[in-house]
Amino acid sequence: MLVTIATSLAVVLILGTESFAFFKEVSLIDFLFGTRWEPLLEPKSFGVLPLVSGTGLIVVGSILIALPAGLFVAVYLNEYANYRIRQIVKPALELLAGIPTVVYGYFALTFITPLMKSVFPQVQVFNAFSGAVVVGIMILPMVSSLVDDAFRGVPKSLREGAYAMGANPVEVTTQIILPAIKSRIAAAIILAVSRAVGETMAVTLAAGATAKMTLNPFESIQTMTAYIVQVSLGDTPHGGIEYQTCFAVAALLFVMTFTMNIIGNRFMFNEKRS
Repeated sequence: MLVTIATSLAVVLILGTESFAFFKEVSLIDFLFGTRWEPLLEPKSFGVLPLVSGTGLIVVGSILIALPAGLFVAVYLNEYANYRIRQIVKPALELLAGIPTVVYGYFALTFITPLMKSVFPQVQVFNAFSGAVVVGIMILPMVSSLVDDAFRGVPKSLREGAYAMGANPVEVTTQIILPAIKSRIAAAIILAVSRAVGETMAVTLAAGATAKMTLNPFESIQTMTAYIVQVSLGDTPHGGIEYQTCFAVAALLFVMTFTMNIIGNRFMFNEKRS
């Protein structure tokens, strides 16, 4: 616990110090609401919205993949699968969480993107869709595990009472169990979003490094974490405002993920109390 607190305080101190130096030069309003991100080129512009937009595109796409799949897996394992199938599927899903993220990035480049280009020729080599797919696969174990725990926490008497009233398995699942664990599902979504927002290597390799505001998932974009990687490669002079943008973006990312984790844990706490 002490190590966790000390580490968190050190991170906050470093981000705060470097970000303060950045915001002495750049207005916070311009940073948060500017629509052009060109800190390394002339004329410089420090509007972070293109990075936030790229991150949001990845997050939305990954949740659209992971949430239905995670719910389906959890429902199947708890309501329909026998013990033997559960003992096979559950560890197999958890193996996905152990694959290095860089492997997911190259999987997107060498498999998902060529597959998409065969169907949609206009797909760029680096694109948000491929990044969203691999991030969705990465957060699938988290979603399915959290929802699975919620299913297992439902009292057995609730199911038995529903079956005694003549409900079939589908009705029990959709009308009894899912409404009973809606707070846990909401917490799973928020925590998965937090995980997707902080993903780095997979989206850096798959989605590209073009900071722009777009809703087209087949175009190259840049996420907040991918920009941090770009600046951290060592080509940017240390101490300059270009270097400090890395800490400003990281501070915003920290605030976003920290807030989402608090909200997700709050949902979990409320569920346990009820």
